[in-house]
Amino acid sequence: MIHAGATIAAFLLVFPALFSIVNPFGGALIFNEAAGDRTLAQRAVLARRIGVYSLAIILGALWGGSYLLNFFGITIAALRIAGGLVVAIRAWALLTAPEHHEERKQKQAEPASENEDEDVAFYPLTMPFTTGPGTISVAVTLGSERPTHGTELLYFFIGASGAAAALAIVIWLAYRFAGGIVSLLGPSGSRIVTRLMAFILLCIGVQIMLTGATETLESFLPKS
Repeated sequence: MIHAGATIAAFLLVFPALFSIVNPFGGALIFNEAAGDRTLAQRAVLARRIGVYSLAIILGALWGGSYLLNFFGITIAALRIAGGLVVAIRAWALLTAPEHHEERKQKQAEPASENEDEDVAFYPLTMPFTTGPGTISVAVTLGSERPTHGTELLYFFIGASGAAAALAIVIWLAYRFAGGIVSLLGPSGSRIVTRLMAFILLCIGVQIMLTGATETLESFLPKS
């Protein structure tokens, strides 16, 4: 019972923290906007790939992120500044992009190729829009707080990895059925919400940069 409790505690620690920063349902609206010219079958494949890539990124950040950053001498603050800048740039591009409904209708007659789906599945749809620098920095932080040895490490590993897998499934389902979410909102409502989510994503990118900059400045200030 103690073992099960430790695993559940790790799950409940990791899942809400990552879910809040990933926001898969908000991301589904951005996904629908970016994949609007693809067929349902292509969108399903794209959603599955994003779910798999997201799982790989989260697990990699949880269990190897801190070691990788130390190997290259990169601080969490630097990761946040650079990653937040990428998020802000991509969000600004989405926020200011004009509508091209007629062009999209024409593109629907010319489905995107499998190679094109593969190209956009990882960048920018997985990185930075779904599991960007905010997610990575949170995952690295959570991973660095894991137990160091023994059965406690094992149960933390099971719970945290289970949380990552559960989040990847939520991402896949939300993106897979993004069209249904948008149909409930209607064309005008979906455009408004998509622009709003892009603005929130821009704010998240700026906040990530500010957090990284603050941490950098504090490291140079004398400690009292």
